[in-house]
This record gives sequence, structure tokens and C-alpha cells, in this order.
Amino acid sequence: MPAPRVLALDVGTSSVRAVVFDETGDERDEPARRYYPGEYDPDRVLAHTREAIEEAGGAAKVDAVGASCFGHSLLALDRHGRPLTSILSWRDTRSAAAADRLSRRLDNDAVHARTGCQIHTSYWPAKLAWLAEQQPEVFRSAHRFVSFCDYLYAQLLGRDLPTSISMASPTGLVDLRTRTWDAELLETLGLDAERLPAISAGPVDGWYPALFDGACSNLGAGCVARERAALMVGTSGAIRVVYETDRPEPRPGLFLHWVDETRVVEGGSLSDGGNLYAWMEQTFDEAGAGLLAKRDPDSHGLTFLSLLGGERSPGWHQHAKGAVHGLTFETTPLDLRQAGLEGVAFRFADVAELMPGIAEIVVTGGALLRDRDWVQIMADALGRPVTTSGVKEASLRGAAVVVLEQLGATPAPAPLGSVVEPRPDKVEVFRAARERQRWLYEVVTSEPTS
Repeated sequence: MPAPRVLALDVGTSSVRAVVFDETGDERDEPARRYYPGEYDPDRVLAHTREAIEEAGGAAKVDAVGASCFGHSLLALDRHGRPLTSILSWRDTRSAAAADRLSRRLDNDAVHARTGCQIHTSYWPAKLAWLAEQQPEVFRSAHRFVSFCDYLYAQLLGRDLPTSISMASPTGLVDLRTRTWDAELLETLGLDAERLPAISAGPVDGWYPALFDGACSNLGAGCVARERAALMVGTSGAIRVVYETDRPEPRPGLFLHWVDETRVVEGGSLSDGGNLYAWMEQTFDEAGAGLLAKRDPDSHGLTFLSLLGGERSPGWHQHAKGAVHGLTFETTPLDLRQAGLEGVAFRFADVAELMPGIAEIVVTGGALLRDRDWVQIMADALGRPVTTSGVKEASLRGAAVVVLEQLGATPAPAPLGSVVEPRPDKVEVFRAARERQRWLYEVVTSEPTS
């Protein structure tokens, strides 16, 4: 049998990448890329994806196609399969009030225990409730509600296909025990299961169902045990573990989704990551540039609550916003940049404390790996060593690895880079700074919302 070749796609919130992988899990060429930051038009993202596939050589010359795709997105379709809405992504927080109303009608802890997801703007129940309230005609006339990847596959292959459990579970609308759409949430939302995709794992014409990009990031970086976590900073951020279980048990403050028939992905996600890094670069321009390695941590006297995109883990507060405390006339753009990067690291440390049993943390994601200073800040804030990933595109590789394994290949282990140790003399300083951030968080989230 000839060695299999797989075309892998990684459809993210700001760009799409496509490349062919060989049987070892190595890229055969540089990935084809198309960028679309802030794009919520499904047909434009579809067009960019088609271009990337064509540039990568197309699907006809490979044995199979696998895809990683951003999770939690919602798209309403008419009976002809055409979009009635833009892509409603995890970044769309307009459903915060609808989420509040759902939380008053339902037991949020019970919903989290069943689905692994909070009642939160990130997930489908809040978005569907908001759509029913704000655009009732769209909600009533929609023939189906799908994830963006379901629409993408339907347009690329010319027919409707089932969704994977990996994409269905992160919607917040799937019962983890039954692996079906949750009956109580459907009844509360006034929604029939027939208006949602079927859930299946099988390939169609060599195209394997798209998987949740968060899980693919772990699979591509080789973080596939409860003891090894992947800390990823892309557009957003997350720390996750993937492991096998037949009894999924969600833990407080964390999400838990099915990856496939035997594995789950568990962890915490941050809405601020590479997007915050880019915002600071654009806002401060050259004034914020400079090396942070020789600057004392927390020397700026600032407390930066990195919730510019709202909060997900660990508090899942619907209305939280970012804040900076301690500004003076002496504060510089470099101070703010340093405080912002430290602020994200402190949020990661808060989530990591909810995940005992982690023996190793592998850091991945272009936004983080491109800045060695930020990696050092992560190690200091976590108070433990971190290992840099040797994989350039973890989610992209993860999509290929899953398909290669199903084709009978044995991809090589994911390469690792250097180990970055925490600086012993900085750990206590960071611990005190984390306590100040927790104080600021309590102040911000206790303020009444309008």
C-alpha cells in the first residue's frame, strides 16, 4: 500500500491554512494561507478557504481530507442551505442579557454537569435565545442551525453532511452522556432536534468530519494525556488536556467536550490572547516596543485585567470588561504592554490551578511562540517550567494526525523545543501581582450591569 497523503485545513477565526501532510505527520510544503481578520460573512470565509485548498494542490490528489475549525459558531440557514445570518462567533457577546435570562430559568450547574458548558454568550443556547428575541422572523424561518464548518463542507461537497461530535459538543447543546442534543435545552429554546445537524463520525468521499480546533491543537502538539497540557495562544487563548474516559465529569470553572468516541478535551479558555497582543501593537505603535527580559516583573505598578474580549474561564461572567489600575503620568506604553502580557499569564495561572495533575505544560500558538519574553512571563506566572512546542501549526497538524491514524498510519511524535524555567526570584513578585488582579476582578465583576 502506498503511504497515505492527507490534505489538512485549519479554519480559524482570522485566517485559513491548508497543506498536504505525509504519513509521518510532516508538512510537504509551506501552508497556503488566507487572512480575514474580523470577517463574519460565511461566503467570504468560504471563498478564502477554496483559494487556500486550490493553492495547496486540491483534494483530488490526496487520499483524504481532514479539517480543524473554530468552535462555538452559529449560522442560521434557509431551506436552500443559504445563510440567514452572519457567523455568530464566540466573540459575539450581544447575547449576554439572553444568557442571564436563561440562567434564571435553568439550573446553570446542572446544565454544566450535563453538557460540559456554562450558560454563556460563547455557546449556542444563549445565541439561539438572543436570535429568537431580537430576530424572531429569522429564528422561525430558519430551516437549520449549524456550525460554520457544516456550511463549509456542504458548499465544498455539494450536499448536507452530519456534524462531528467534536463540533457538536462545544456548542453547549449536547448531553455528554447520550451524545445527542440536550432535551431540556431544546424544550426551553422551543427548538426541534430536526432543525439541527445529525451527529456522525464517518468520512464522506474521503472527507473526514471537521474537528474542534481546540482539540486539534492538543493532538497536533502531542498533548494527549491528562498529565500533559497544551497552553495555546492564537487569536484567543486556552489551556487544555485531552484524555480517554467513558464517564465525562465536568469540573467547576472548566469546559469539557467530546473529541471523538473515546476522548474528551477539558480546560479553560480566555477571550484575550493574540488579539490583545495585536491591539497593544496597533494602539501603542513603536512607543510600546522594547525587550521585557531585563525589566523587573510588576515594576510598572499596574494591574491589567485582561478581559477586553469579555470573560470565559474561570468565572464565565457575562458582562466582565477589561480594566487597568494604577495609571500615573509616569506610565509608559512599554509599561502597559508588559502589564497586559502579565495579565494574560495571570489568567492562565488561575485556570491551571483548577487542573491538578498536570505534570507538563507545552506552550504553542504563533502569538506566544514568536515572543520569547512572553513565554518567560508565562513560566514565571505559572511558577513552573514550560516546554515550547516544535510544531509550527498545531491545529493544522492535529487535523492531519487524526485522519492519518484512521488510515492506519503512525505519525511521528510531535517535536518539542526548549524548556523555559521560572525565575525563582520573580515567582513571589508575580504571586502578589496575581492577588491584585484578583482584587480588581472582584471590583469589576461586582459592579451593576446596565
